Amino acid sequence: MKMLHYLTRQKRFLAASLVVFTTQHVSLRLVWALNNIPQLRQAVEDGSCYFGTIDTWLLYKLTKGLVHATDYSNASATAIFDSYQMCWSGFICKLLSIPLSILPRVQNTSHKFGSCDPSIFGVPIPIMSVMADQQAAMFGECCFDTGDVKITIGTGTFMDINTGNKPHTSIAGLYPLVGWKIGAEVVYLAEGNAAGTGAAIKWAEDLELFSDVKETEAIASSVEDSDGVYFVPSFSGLQAPLNDPKACASFMGLKPSTTKKHLVRAILESIAFRNKQLFDVMLRETRIPITKIRADGGVCTNDFIMQMTADLLGHKIARPSHFDMSCLGAAYVAGLGTGYWKNQEELKKLLTTDLHFLPRRSKAEGDMGGQYSGVLQSWERALQRSMHWYNQP
Repeated sequence: MKMLHYLTRQKRFLAASLVVFTTQHVSLRLVWALNNIPQLRQAVEDGSCYFGTIDTWLLYKLTKGLVHATDYSNASATAIFDSYQMCWSGFICKLLSIPLSILPRVQNTSHKFGSCDPSIFGVPIPIMSVMADQQAAMFGECCFDTGDVKITIGTGTFMDINTGNKPHTSIAGLYPLVGWKIGAEVVYLAEGNAAGTGAAIKWAEDLELFSDVKETEAIASSVEDSDGVYFVPSFSGLQAPLNDPKACASFMGLKPSTTKKHLVRAILESIAFRNKQLFDVMLRETRIPITKIRADGGVCTNDFIMQMTADLLGHKIARPSHFDMSCLGAAYVAGLGTGYWKNQEELKKLLTTDLHFLPRRSKAEGDMGGQYSGVLQSWERALQRSMHWYNQP
């Protein structure tokens, strides 16, 4: 990809050269399977092998094998789909020796993919929406306009910005995704993610730093600061903008005065710091004015993390009344497709908010984001010392 960028000077090839292939990418798992399972190779040769992500498998099962398809949002997250040309990448497939014949047909997000076989539910229910997880959450949050941002904080953290009708070419590791394609309209997203958010909290619970996740907010708030302790949440390496799969998770700054409360606060702070890091690179790269920020996911129920994130980002963050936004987004798309709702403006009227987190200001130092600057810099030093720890990812 670096060579292609050198020859063509197209920025998208430089962006592709930054992609670190890991087992997170379904394409790499497919390559491994094709090279290590003789029966699978034989099935490809026989024309009886069909590949796809979980949505493709569900479509295939629900229609009793009649439909082998996916939508643009799911396809764009596989690392073998060209979001610029809106088709499977023949170049990457050839490079990885993936036969194009086994890949599913890519269709619009809002589309009648087929109907469930009557033997399953008793009636042939039409399947009107197929959508990838984060893109569906984006739709469920009604982030329809350019500059709308969604932060999902759950098992991992996913920060997405609506970039309009053009894919964003990142040189810092943001992933260009197709948000959805409804009719002729295509909406693109740029996504940054931080893996292991939920894993870090679960790990702390297993170590008995607390007995109930709901306690963490009160524990973190019970101390003034983390007493100079910093946590690096990289159980699965570091993603954008550092992109280091060899980074290790670590506590730094431990001292005799450190208590469990300080450790818990350091873990929660690290989640907010990663949010700040992703937000800054998103602003710097896309140069798109932020119109609104909405958050969802299980971890966003923690007021400490949400308030600190709002302080660091310097923007109001809205938390919805319920958090299963991916399900809601897919339902919204299906409802639009069947005419249950007429347009996106109707969906916006259904949007509910549990709480708004406003950036706080202190009399002495102005915005709270500035007050955190020294702590954030120390945490970034801890990040640097955790990088390149392992010999291999």
